[in-house]
Amino acid sequence: MQSSEEKLAEFTRRLHEAAGNNLQSIVLYGSAARGDFHERRSDLNLLCVLHSAKASALARLARVIHWWSGELKEPPPQFFTLDELRHSADVFSIELLDIGQNHKVLFGRDPIAGLEVPMNLHRIEIEHDLRVLLQKLRIHFVHYSENEAQLREVYAKSISSMTVLLRHVLIAFGEDVPADRTHVYRRIEELTGADASVFELGRALRDNHPSAEISRAFGKYLEAVADVIHALEAIVPKSEWQRLKRARE
Repeated sequence: MQSSEEKLAEFTRRLHEAAGNNLQSIVLYGSAARGDFHERRSDLNLLCVLHSAKASALARLARVIHWWSGELKEPPPQFFTLDELRHSADVFSIELLDIGQNHKVLFGRDPIAGLEVPMNLHRIEIEHDLRVLLQKLRIHFVHYSENEAQLREVYAKSISSMTVLLRHVLIAFGEDVPADRTHVYRRIEELTGADASVFELGRALRDNHPSAEISRAFGKYLEAVADVIHALEAIVPKSEWQRLKRARE
């Protein structure tokens, strides 16, 4: 079995060979760049910057991506031109802020250097993603309230995305984000009242640790996510919306 370093070196070689001069940069981000990568459970997340992202240019990369995502079971890379990347900081604020804080350049120049993320839009994206995730969790609960195995799977699969959002809630609160997930959950509990234990349980389920009374635990999970959203509204209100509302009044 190849190590993550061997996989990345082989991907870089193959993509450069396929793309030629069209390849501008390859950037590693996510857990492998943060330092909390797990060989069996974590993915290798890649951002590729091309001079041209036309269909003809992308087609030349197909075999490499089939190997990467098919044979190695890694998520497909994100493809941008440099101009697209620079104009995406407003709509991908969470993702690009994460990449900016923790990334490793595998090929070419650093395309993230100097990229500015508008933090007012970052605040909006956090709330949007939290509300979307909460709605999805509620729907899953309605569907699987009597199926503990399915609830456990949904709970476990959602916790990684939830943890990312909780980190960004702390950023929106002006906090220094702890590297350790447990400390993130505890600080969220201190600031929002959301029960940290429900997030810890999600990590345990992801690591295949069994849990009794999953239906009751899932209900507490829903409540904790709602608590975080309410606190975000109270601590960091949507000031622009509030200003326009007052102007109309």
